[in-house]
Amino acid sequence: MTESAYLHATRTAYDTVAPEYAELLRNELDTKPLDRAMLAAFAELVQGPDGGEGADLGCGPGRVTAHLHSLGVNAFGIDLSPRMIDVARQSHPGLRFEVGSMTALDLADASLAGAVAWYSTVHTPPELLPTVFAEIHRVLAPGGHMLLAFKVGDERRHLSQGYGHKLSLDVYWTPPEHIAELLAKAGLSLDAQLIREPDETERPRSGRQAFFLAHKPTHKPTGGPTGTPTHKAAEKPKAPESDS
Repeated sequence: MTESAYLHATRTAYDTVAPEYAELLRNELDTKPLDRAMLAAFAELVQGPDGGEGADLGCGPGRVTAHLHSLGVNAFGIDLSPRMIDVARQSHPGLRFEVGSMTALDLADASLAGAVAWYSTVHTPPELLPTVFAEIHRVLAPGGHMLLAFKVGDERRHLSQGYGHKLSLDVYWTPPEHIAELLAKAGLSLDAQLIREPDETERPRSGRQAFFLAHKPTHKPTGGPTGTPTHKAAEKPKAPESDS
């Protein structure tokens, strides 16, 4: 099967910039109390009496995976970029990281207590977001939680340079009401949303940032969620011990 052009472009871009990206964003959460608050809320929800594994989808160099682990989440990371996974394993050798795509997760149905997509859907063309949210719904256990971070707006920008390198990468700003609608169609119930203004490190071009907490209901809606795959993926292989 031919890979989508945007997946190839995203992988190539992040393979190119992996070390520089990791260094630049290494301590970014230190100056973002609202972002940390949403991660803390997610961590508390996932660590309930039936807590299990939490996946950082589009983990990059593993900084969010490691932060979740510090909050008590049994977290592991998945990223499209092999070089990002190499950096993550080197930076956080006690955690597990795997190469994979959010469009076709190599995870069993209902296998996760939680899933984080921390700005990792911003390179996904809007017409393919239902596929990503359907996959997240599939791999979440009933009652499992999702945290989504994304850029607020309604535009696409093409990056030809970043982190000191030439690249070719599309970035999408998305209306929160549209994301809320897509989550509902995927069978995910929205619990909370935070929309904050850009801070001094993000001005003037980044705009507002959105954070959505949602969960997979414990009951199955009549007819099932729109677009949810019915297949069961193979159990994920054990990766060596090693967050767009």
